[in-house]
This record gives sequence, structure tokens and C-alpha cells, in this order.
Amino acid sequence: MNLLDGKLYSKELRLEIKEKADAFFNQFNRKVGLAVVIIGEDLASQIYVNNKIKATEECGMNSFTVRLPETVSQEVAEEEVKKLASNNEVDGIIVQLPLPKKFDSAKILAHIPAEKDVDGLCSLNLGRLFKGEKSLPSCTPYGIIKLLKRYNVEFSGKTAVVIGRSNMVGKPIAALLLHENCTVTVCHSKTQDIGAVARTADILVVAIGKAKFVTEDMVKDGAVVVDVGMNREDGKLYGDVDFEGVSKKASLITPVPGGVGPMTVTMLMYNTVVAAFRSEGVDEL
Repeated sequence: MNLLDGKLYSKELRLEIKEKADAFFNQFNRKVGLAVVIIGEDLASQIYVNNKIKATEECGMNSFTVRLPETVSQEVAEEEVKKLASNNEVDGIIVQLPLPKKFDSAKILAHIPAEKDVDGLCSLNLGRLFKGEKSLPSCTPYGIIKLLKRYNVEFSGKTAVVIGRSNMVGKPIAALLLHENCTVTVCHSKTQDIGAVARTADILVVAIGKAKFVTEDMVKDGAVVVDVGMNREDGKLYGDVDFEGVSKKASLITPVPGGVGPMTVTMLMYNTVVAAFRSEGVDEL
């Protein structure tokens, strides 16, 4: 068993991203800009936002943070996103989710233009992703593919199984694996005998939100296992995979924490730099 070390690779990749951000500044005389909108005082969301701000600054980019109290109206929240959408110094916009229950998040997110949707979650970017067209890919799935490539994982002709069908992870990672010429199966809550399906996987991606859901008997020898889960129980953090058992059979496996999580934030930075160059008419970095 070897670790797919997202924390280590993330550090390497951020150096490359900073070089690209510096090159953008030298060429266009402005810094790449990422805006983050957070509504309310949720502690976990505050931590995530602060991590993103820190990463933005590490990568040599400008950080724009809009912090709104939960007491603001839906209309005010939408107007703040509209202002960022029209700000030429802002290349990427993210709204920290989940929002407090009183807000219609879909309406707020709809004001983010596709070219600034660096989370890659709007319908246009997801549609382009599925069609294999130029897009801003969803950060977590994009980070998974980057990480697997960094460790020279072979894709073409391999059997990939994705457990979970969310719009944020399950569906887009399935599309990206298809683009890499994998044969892909997506499992979900209605799948019969998930274990039997999972045991067919050369590449197993688990994003189901249940601590230690995938056990050793569900994984075939030599499989590559990617654990997207972040589950807190009794003050501890667990993935969706029983790491202790599954690591005995996997050839490569992501730890939790230190696997997929760092890559998600890093790909957010990467997408922002890509968006900045595209705003200036440069399609490829």
C-alpha cells in the first residue's frame, strides 16, 4: 500500500499556480482575483473560508471576501454576488455552502457567470464537462484526476466504480473518468449489493458521506482507492473508507485528512488562474 498524498502534491502544484499567477500579473498588470462570499457564522464554514483565503494569498492572488450576517435578506445576498460578477478585478467567485436555511442558494449561485464559476458547479460548466468541452471542472473531481495522474495511475480500459451520485462529486468524477477511457459504474442508495460492484473496481472513488462505509471485503486486491469522505464522529475525522482494513488490499489509497481535501482547494486556485487568463483571451496556460 502506498499513499496518494494530496497534501504533498498540493504543495507542489501551488508553486506552479503561483508561477502562472505571477506571469499573469507581469503580462496584464493586475493580480488574479478570487472572491469568496460567506453568509452567517457557521464555524466549519468560517474555517473553510479562511483556508481558501490563505491559499489565495499563498498563490500570489488577490482575495476578496464578502462576509454577510445571517440577518441579511435574500435580495441583498444576490446583489452582493451581482457586484462581484461585474467586477473586472474578480476572476473567480465562490459562495461558501451550505447557506443558512432561509436562503435559496440556487438563486444566489445563478448570479455567478459561468466564466467565473471556479467551483465548476453551474449547469453550463457541468454540461460542458459531460460533453468533454472546455469548462471549469468541478474542483474535487478535477483534483482527484490530477492526483491519480501524479501517481501514474493507468486509466484507459480500467474498471472504475464511483459510490455516490452527487452533482458536486459523484456525477462529475464519473464523467472525467469516462473521458480518461475508463469503464465506469456509479453506485448509489438504490444499488443492489454495492459490495459486489465495488469489488470489480480497479479504481474505486467513494463519496457517500458515511463513515467507514467501504470495508476491506468490498475492495479487490491492488485496487486504487480514493476516499472523498469527511465525517466527524466523537470529535474525530473519518473517511467513507475503513482505512485500516482497506489499506491492506489497496495498491494506492488517499488518507483522511491529507488526501482529496487539499487537492480541492488547490484546484480552486488553479481554476481561478485559468479563468483569469481566459478573461484576457488566453485559452491555454
